[in-house]
Amino acid sequence: MSGSQFRSMFDNDKANATATLLQPLLTDITDLSLLLKHAHWNVRGALFQPLHEQLDEIVETARDASDEIAERMVTLGVPADGLVQSIAGSTRLNPLHKRFLPTQEVIEEISNRIHRVIEFLREAIDKTGDLDPVTQDMLIGICGPLEKHLWMLQSQQL
Repeated sequence: MSGSQFRSMFDNDKANATATLLQPLLTDITDLSLLLKHAHWNVRGALFQPLHEQLDEIVETARDASDEIAERMVTLGVPADGLVQSIAGSTRLNPLHKRFLPTQEVIEEISNRIHRVIEFLREAIDKTGDLDPVTQDMLIGICGPLEKHLWMLQSQQL
């Protein structure tokens, strides 16, 4: 066996089915990290400083999550697609406005998007139990911190 070959320990059908669930999550969470940076750069208002910093914390969580998901896909023997063209063409999240964003709008709009990603994660968690419990465990581990970020973000709404 050459060093460039990969010998998967997974059933191909289950690996492909799992990766089919993971790719949209990779897309959405990558898009979420970009939306968070957009909001981070353009937020304005009374809560600017704490919200600006909080958004970067959530970005870090989202970037770590997308890396975990992509690496899990590759571990399953399926290439991960993180190309910007693919992300833009298949994200399930709505874009943000291209303008300065008031703090309360950022809180509401980002909360909505995190909530959507959590919904997508929970759907995938339900479906991966029979396919691959390791992937399911990984998704549970990603979901918890995002739920905490959502709670902390929404706690600032007036």
